[in-house]
Amino acid sequence: MRGLSLCALAALLIASSEARAQTAPDPSRALRAVFLAANPAMTVKDPVTGAIGGPAVDLARELAHRRGVEVSLIGVQTPQHVIDAVQNGDADIGFVAYNPEREGPILFSQPFMLVLQTFIVREDSPLQSVTEIDRPNQRIGARRADSMALYLARTLKQAQLVEITEPAGTEGTQGVLSGQWDAFGTNRQRLTESLRNAPGLRLLKDDLYGVEQTIIVPKGDQENLKAVNQFIDDIRTSGFLRATIERSGIIGIAVAP
Repeated sequence: MRGLSLCALAALLIASSEARAQTAPDPSRALRAVFLAANPAMTVKDPVTGAIGGPAVDLARELAHRRGVEVSLIGVQTPQHVIDAVQNGDADIGFVAYNPEREGPILFSQPFMLVLQTFIVREDSPLQSVTEIDRPNQRIGARRADSMALYLARTLKQAQLVEITEPAGTEGTQGVLSGQWDAFGTNRQRLTESLRNAPGLRLLKDDLYGVEQTIIVPKGDQENLKAVNQFIDDIRTSGFLRATIERSGIIGIAVAP
């Protein structure tokens, strides 16, 4: 610093301090990201440390990093709770599946990931494929307000939809075993986990469709939506999105085209 006057040195220190302030994360401006804690297709818990990871967590952290802020992760129990948190200003972004029934109070980004949906049936069930689900005299279970229930409500022509309210984790297994319904549907990861404690059931080998996973922002926040869509474009092109999906080890998820 030889040759600098005191005034010049002070100006240099102030400029350096301002530059650091612009690039360093500011804990008071954390990006609040809300996600569905009960959805194992979006988050995973380390069995040793208990730390939460998975696509939703990795994307929230990466977006916060790019914005130069800390991240605050908020786990909730239902898709409606995700939407409510963003709509009410309790979160800046949310991770939730796109469904036309959910449009209105929030804005959806482009899809970044697909979560494949299928069914469990009894071991002795004649059902072998998702193409056989919509038949007369069949009762098909799905959790109320879940993506599968919303989809089946729009598409079933012959089978009867049974919307259940069992706690997350049971996944309708007892209803299938007891014959209350012929099949129960949700995402493949959830069903794979449920089969570990439910002998007498099997998982159909094919998938009905892929649920588009999106990032939501408050209605009217077009600038935030534009930035989120650009972020998704970037992480898809760079390979970051594919890498986090593969690293998660979650069954039945894929990068959205």
